[in-house]
Formats: sequence, C-alpha cells, structure tokens
Amino acid sequence: MSSFTPNRALLNPKFEGYKLEVISQEDCVTRFGLQYRPTQVANSGRSPLSFKEVQSRITHNHLAMANDSGRCLYVDSEHRVILVDLTNDSHTPSFNVVYELATSINSPETEQFHREYPSAVFLDARTAFVADGQGSLYILALPEEGIANLLGCFELSDSAQTPRSSPIPFRIHCVAKTSDTEAVATLSSRFYGQADPEASETHWAKNHTAQFDVWVARFSLPFTVQADDPAPLDIIWRRRGQDVPIFMEYDNSRKCYLLAGSSVYHEIDHPAPPSYEPSPDEIAPIPRANEKLDAEAPRIPPYSWTQTSDSVTVAFPLPAITPTSNIKVTFSQKTLTVHIQGASQIEGVPLPHYSATQLWDGIQTSTSFWTWDREGGHSFGLLTLHLDKQSEGTRWVHVFASAGTSGGEEDVPETLDPSELHLIRESLEKYTEALQSGEDMSGLGLGRGAPSLAQGEVDEEVDSSIGRVAFLTWVGEDGRSPMWSSGFGDSACSVLSIDLPGSGAGASMVVKNGIDGALFALDEAQTIGSLPTWTHIATFSALAFVLASKRDTRFTYHVSSKAALAFENGSKDRGGNVYIYRGGRPGQTWAKQSVLKVGDGSAGSLLGVGTFQTAQGHTIVCLCENELVVMYNIF
Repeated sequence: MSSFTPNRALLNPKFEGYKLEVISQEDCVTRFGLQYRPTQVANSGRSPLSFKEVQSRITHNHLAMANDSGRCLYVDSEHRVILVDLTNDSHTPSFNVVYELATSINSPETEQFHREYPSAVFLDARTAFVADGQGSLYILALPEEGIANLLGCFELSDSAQTPRSSPIPFRIHCVAKTSDTEAVATLSSRFYGQADPEASETHWAKNHTAQFDVWVARFSLPFTVQADDPAPLDIIWRRRGQDVPIFMEYDNSRKCYLLAGSSVYHEIDHPAPPSYEPSPDEIAPIPRANEKLDAEAPRIPPYSWTQTSDSVTVAFPLPAITPTSNIKVTFSQKTLTVHIQGASQIEGVPLPHYSATQLWDGIQTSTSFWTWDREGGHSFGLLTLHLDKQSEGTRWVHVFASAGTSGGEEDVPETLDPSELHLIRESLEKYTEALQSGEDMSGLGLGRGAPSLAQGEVDEEVDSSIGRVAFLTWVGEDGRSPMWSSGFGDSACSVLSIDLPGSGAGASMVVKNGIDGALFALDEAQTIGSLPTWTHIATFSALAFVLASKRDTRFTYHVSSKAALAFENGSKDRGGNVYIYRGGRPGQTWAKQSVLKVGDGSAGSLLGVGTFQTAQGHTIVCLCENELVVMYNIF
C-alpha cells in the first residue's frame, strides 16, 4: 500500500532550474569560538561496527534544539552538558555548563558494546532528556541561569543480552507527553544477541548479524527527584529491525508511534523469515562452449514520443503491409483512440489499441493529425500522430495521464532527440533479426529514456543512490500493531529530507518523486482509529537532481515548504557550505537558491544543526568541532 501519492497540481513540469539569490555572509553569519568542544570520538567495543551503524553515526545530529525556543544543548568531549541560549537581543549566545555526566570505567563487560554518541532531546524549553551513550539517561530541569537540577537517572539493561547486567548503550530519538501525568521516550540500541555464560565474553557479539532494538520508556509526571542510584527504565514495549531508525515520532492524535527506517520493526517474538531455497527450475544453467541458452528478449516499448513547446509527436510501429483503411484514429480534446483492424502482429512488436484513453493534457483537435508512412522492402512502417498542445509551453511528463500508475498505461520515457524518429524503422528491422539470431538487444535507437529536462546531465547510478529507503512501522501504545496498519509496512518510499530540529511539531518528509522532492505532511487524526494519511503540500522541483551533484553532504533537512537545506560536512582545513533551495509555486519556471559558508577552515567538521524562529524569520544554528555558527533570519 502506497501512502505517498503526489498531487499533480503541485508538480511543475515547466520547471527549468534554480537561480542564485545572494545572501550577505557578513550580515547574516556570525561565528563563536567554543570553549567547550564536542567530539566525534566514541570508544568502540571489541566487535566491528556494521555498515548501517557507521552510516547512522555519520548522520547523527549532536545538537539538540528546543521547539519554539532559542535554547539548544550538546555534550562536550569531557561529558559536560552545555546549554546554549540564543534568546537575548545582543545576538551573542551564552554557553553554560549545566551538568556533568558520570564517566564509566572501561571493563571487560562494558567493552563488549559499542558506545553510542551522547544524544539529547527537549520535552520543553525547561526540561531535557540526555543519554550519555553508555546506557544511562538523565532528566535535567534547566533553569534560566545556573546549574541544572537532576530529576532522575535511569539505565537500560537486558539480562538476556548482558550476562553481568551491564547497561546497554542507546540513543534517544524523541520524547513526548501522552497525558498530563505521563511522558514517553523512544530509544534505539544495537541488539548483540543472547548472552551465553559458557561462551567467551565477546564470542556472541562477534558472531551476530547486526540488528537494532527500538524501546519505549514511560515516565510519570510531574517528575520527582529520585535517589542518586540509577533506576531501571520502565519499558512499555520493544521491537526489532535491521537498521537504526531514521526518525521516530509519537502521534498523539492517533495514540500511536511512527517508526521510519530502512526495515520494518517487528515484535520480538515475530518469527524470522524463512530462508529461501530456489527450485531446480529457478536455477539458471551455466552455458557451455558453443551452447545457446534461450533468453527472454527485452520488451520493446509500444511507441516512441517527443515534444516541442507547442506539440507532441507520437510514433507507433506497424507492419508495413497494414492498409490505411484499417487504421482508425480519433482525437478529442482530452482523449485519444487508436485501433488497428485486421493487422497481424509481428513477433515481439505490440499493436496499438487505445479506446478514449485520457491524454496527459489537452490538445487542439482541429490542427492535430496523423500520417502513415510505409516503404516497400521494409517490415515496419510508422504511424505518426502530431498533437498540438492546448497549453503552449507546458511540458508533458507522459503521453497518457495513467502512464506508470498501477493498472494504467506503460510508462514510456520521452525520446530525447526528435531526429531519432526516422531511425525507428531501421531499429525495428534489427530487432526482429536479433530475435531470430539471439544477438544483444541493446542500442535499438528508440530513445534513452531520460527526461529532456536533464538531457546530457543524467547519471542513473548516482541519481538512484539519492535518498534513503524508508519503511513506515506504526505501533500502538501497547506495543502491538494497530488493526488498520496491515500492509503499511510493506510499502517503501525514498526520503530526501526530514524536519530540521526545532522547526516545530508534526511529522513531514520530502519524498523522492522522479527528480523532484514532494513534501508530504502527516494529517492529524479526527479519531484515534483514523488511518494515517500523508498529504502532498508542496514540491521542491528537481531537488533529487541537484542533491545528486553534492558529494560531501552530511545532513539534508527542510523547514516546512519554505526551504530544503543540504549541509556539507566540511573538514579541518576546508569549511563546508549549506545549500538552501527555496520552495516555489506551481507553474514557476525558476526557484531561488542560496549558498552560505558554514565553516571557514578553522571551524572543523559540522556535527549538528537546528533552527528557531523569531519575528524576523528563521535562524539556523550549526555546531562545528571548534565553533558555533549562527545564521540569523535566513528565511
């Protein structure tokens, strides 16, 4: 079941590109040296990190930002919690050490696990949940000034994983109030397998395929100051998947949790998928010398097409012996009918058959026409339709409105070069010869299948790698799957961007749609049992295309429909940039793009980002290894 259906009215086929809007670096960007410096260094355990763990650590945001507030915090290299306050009018942030986390002593038990980076989230501007990355969670009350008050200290442990009950390192993703008397926090940790007291201390950790647990812990409100000794977390439920979640949210309107990651998160007792063993008929034989194996030839497209600013040309291959009287073509302003009567189909070449099929856009019936071109000695002729557009300048994405949809017409890419049309007949001759001889079927000259917008600039391998595949798993408050969630976990989308921390409540994602980025927002439920619906509210045209050109991107976020931001990582000697792509209205040919330098060479790598809003606009906060970079009122 697909939850992300784009609204065609919000797509912009006329879009040409982005134009640079210069933002003054001197007026908007201010740098502040850090006395308390964060770090990317984390002590590793004895087992190697999996690829997905490495990927997750690269995109880990070290800066926690409070919604609707100019407060943020991070944990420095000495395990001190640093509160940064940007709410004063002087535009000069204050840095205060509000708490010092306990530092654990390395032991054979603790070295079994990989420590996580410290992580933190705000419940509100005065309350923060801080995970030290070693298995402990601290709840801090943050006053206007001075040291934070410790409201509680908790540990995550699992005797099935840890033979000596050592805490499990975890990361905190989000925290939310479920009622006036209760709050919940979502956590993730690596699953190290079942502990075996008879095995060596790290044998079971080294020989286990990486899996990841999602935990939800419950806390009573108001918080009461507890004893100094850490208390065990009150775990409501726990699930397991194959990757670290991209993000997690609590949907208060549905009383459900949303988990987004590159795998579905199942209940712990969910049976493992059975291993697949191919049948003898499914095993491909290995060809021997001078042996020809039957192979299914690639399917030829039913037609080829191209367009100009005011017309669309569609070419159908037909057997050359087809008489003109057998060709029936009818135009209407919105539909097309093509019937071929009494013609015999040549192997592998389909005959067109369209009955009042909806076109992608309207045409002028009085000036549209068709021609039938056949030559003696050839097996194929060309039935060519010349369609005049009703809306001159509108670029058609497909010939037919239902192309590429479930149960609709086949998705046929536009032919790049109109001059290729005259080669179709010759290509079809080669095609039929290749069917008989078994030759390679590539290079038929029917078009390379690339949108004309990206002519000469498409790298399919690079473009396909843009975005992260995300499955959506819905979990009820009791840890079970809601009755309505059946099938939701089986569909996936490619996520280009998620909400920039601090930009506000609510879940939204920019989902890859061709070369565009379609912004979908999760609707608020009218009743608790309502199905979750994602509404397409805006489009960042060609966003996937421009992101494919970036090679050092660390974070991609968006702020509602205002802008999508791509942050470069930067390095010790070279500062990174932030690329800002503004959202545009449907029908706009161009949109605005801005570039600002985050690091100046001495700032170090970018570690975290966030935003807060003032009356003058959105301010972006960038945490680097050596500097805090503040970009005031960017949009």
